[in-house]
Amino acid sequence: MCAFGFGTQAIAAAKSFPWHQRVRDARQFLHGRTGSTSFAVVDERGRIHGYRRGVQYSSASLVKAMLLVAYLDQHSVRHRRLRGADRHLLGPMIRVSDNDAATAVYRRVGAGGLVRVARHAGMRRFLPNPVWGGCQVTARDQARFFGHIRHLIAERHRKYGLSLLRRIVSYQRWGIPRGKPAGWVPYFKGGWFNDDDGWRVHQAALLQKGGRHISIAVLTRGTPSLGYGAATISGVTARLLRGYR
Repeated sequence: MCAFGFGTQAIAAAKSFPWHQRVRDARQFLHGRTGSTSFAVVDERGRIHGYRRGVQYSSASLVKAMLLVAYLDQHSVRHRRLRGADRHLLGPMIRVSDNDAATAVYRRVGAGGLVRVARHAGMRRFLPNPVWGGCQVTARDQARFFGHIRHLIAERHRKYGLSLLRRIVSYQRWGIPRGKPAGWVPYFKGGWFNDDDGWRVHQAALLQKGGRHISIAVLTRGTPSLGYGAATISGVTARLLRGYR
């Protein structure tokens, strides 16, 4: 299954856009930043570019996008209309990153539900954890997941699921939405947690412009604050996609 087209626009973009130079610019930007960062981008031809893209990080709330997909794909949910109880869990879990809602969803789908999502998305290094925020993810796998997310969400609920990822509350629209090219719409989720070694701040997104799609993931740890991590993510995104047409 491939979520990316190989049309004339994608081929032209690939020829005019030197990804190796963009990755180099993003890496140079990171040399002046505190903490550890990994990133990956899946271009319009389905090719993956990045830096330290196979390094594992604790997911924090980034895994909530996978919980959304797993919930909507349950046999008891995928072919019926969503009820108020479903929306009262999924809406807050995604739009405001509510932890209690995520815990309730994880009780329903279990680690097995997340593993199935990871397998369908082609994720290679995902590891579940008894605590959802402790699941291990990589930038490469999250870029793959968001690249396929339109097709991973059960068809009946696809429009609803994507609408949640598009309508994240304004105060959480940092990082990739700040660094994306003009005209591209982000469907995204972030995760953040203040640990013993500093903040973990992550974000991944599907970027769409008409029928064109790019996915990107930036994962950080050891940053001095949430704001600092968010600035790192937006800086990486801007350098990877600056001037993209």
